Amino acid sequence: TVGVFQIESRAQMSMLPRMQPRCFYDLVIQVAIVRPGPIQGGMVHPYLRRRMGDEKVEYPSDEVRQATERTLGIPLFQEQVMALSMAAADFTAGEADQLRRAMGAWRKRGGLEAHQRKLIDRMLAKGYSEDFAQRLAKQIEGFGSYGFPESHAASFAHLVYVSCWLKRHHPDAMLAALLNSQPMGFYAPAQLVRDAREHGVVVRPVDVTISEWDSTLEEPVQGEGSARWDTTYEHPLRAVRLGLSRINGMREEATKRIVEARAQQPFASVEDLAMRAHLDAHDLNCLASADALLALAGHRPDAIWAAKGIDTRPTKMLREARTFEEEIEFAVPEEGSEIADDYGTVGLSLRRHPLAIIRPQLTEWGIKTSEDLRTSAKDKQKVRASGIVTHRQRPSTANGVVFATLEDEHGTVNIIVWPQVAEAQRGVLMGS
Repeated sequence: TVGVFQIESRAQMSMLPRMQPRCFYDLVIQVAIVRPGPIQGGMVHPYLRRRMGDEKVEYPSDEVRQATERTLGIPLFQEQVMALSMAAADFTAGEADQLRRAMGAWRKRGGLEAHQRKLIDRMLAKGYSEDFAQRLAKQIEGFGSYGFPESHAASFAHLVYVSCWLKRHHPDAMLAALLNSQPMGFYAPAQLVRDAREHGVVVRPVDVTISEWDSTLEEPVQGEGSARWDTTYEHPLRAVRLGLSRINGMREEATKRIVEARAQQPFASVEDLAMRAHLDAHDLNCLASADALLALAGHRPDAIWAAKGIDTRPTKMLREARTFEEEIEFAVPEEGSEIADDYGTVGLSLRRHPLAIIRPQLTEWGIKTSEDLRTSAKDKQKVRASGIVTHRQRPSTANGVVFATLEDEHGTVNIIVWPQVAEAQRGVLMGS
C-alpha cells in the first residue's frame, strides 16, 4: 500500500494482514481502527480476536446488538457510542449530542468525565454489568483522544478503494500522479519510484530534450518487477518520464520557455538551449547538476563544465566580448558519486540502490537484507540490518519510543527504538 491514500503508514501495513479486508465496510473499519481513540480505548485487540473467531461475540442486550453488530460488539465509531448512550443509558437526544460534542473536542481534555459517570450510573440502574459499563466508559475516553465518525471513515474508505484500484491496475499512472502531487503523503519520491519499479513500472530520468514540467507517461513498456508482486496487468504499462519539476531549484517559468523553444525545433547544444529558452546560469546549473543535459553535453561533469561556459550575460555586446572557451574532457564519475548527486539534485536515483554498492562489505559483517528478514529470519532471532532512514516517528502517545523505517535494495525494515537507546544513540538516529 505504498502511496495508497490513508492505509500506507507502517501501523496500517501491520494491521492489514490481520484485518484482511474483504468488502467495502471492512475498509471503513480499517480506516477507523488504526487511530489513537480505538487503540487507547482497548478496542483493537478485542475486535481482531472476534473477527478471527478467537473470541465469542456476545451482546448483553438487543439494544447493544443493534448499535454494534456491524463491528462485532465493539463500538468503533462516535455514532455507535451515541446510539449506545440512548439505548443502554436512556440519554436524551440532547444529552447524546452533548456527548458527541465532548468526543469531537478531542484536543481538549477533561470534557468527558461527567458524561462517563452519567453513562455508568444509568447503565447499572438498567441492569448492565459493572464490567460492561466501565469498558464502554473507557472506550469513550479513547474517543477523547481522536476517534472517527462513521461517515468520515466511509468517505476515507471510498478514497482508499479508488487508490487501491488505481495502483493495482494502473501503477504507471498512479506513480506519475503521485509525483506531480508532491509534497504529500507518507513517502518521498524516492520510495514511490522504488516501489513502482518493483511493480514493473519503467521510470526514465529527467531529460531536457524530452521532459515536461510534470512527470508524464510515454510508450507502453514493462519492466521486470519484483518476484514478490504480481505484475500481470489487463492493459500494458507505460513508461514514466520524470518531469523537470523533480529538479531541486528548477523554476516552472524557465521550464515553460524550454518546452516552447523545443516545440519549434530540437536543441542542437547547451548553448542553443540557453539562448532560445533564455536560461540564466542558475537554470543551467540546475539542469546540468541533475544530469538532465546528458543528451546535449554528455555525463554530469561534462554538462556542468559546458553550462559554466555559456555566457548568459544580458546584452549582445557583453556576450560577444567573451574571450575564454576551453574544451576539457572529464573522467566518467564513479557510480557511488553519481547516485549521491542524483539524490542531492532530484531526491532519488534510477541507478542501483546505494546499499547495493556496499552489500559485499555488509554481508561480511553479517548484516541481513530486508529480503532475508522477510523470508528466512525466525521469531526472536537476533539479527543485524541496515538501510537508509526513510521515516522517523515519535508519537506523543508512545512515551519516548521512536519508530523508524530503513530501506535497502530489497525493501524496507521497520525498527522500534526504545527511549533509552534513542537517547544514547541520538546522533546516529536523528542524523542518518
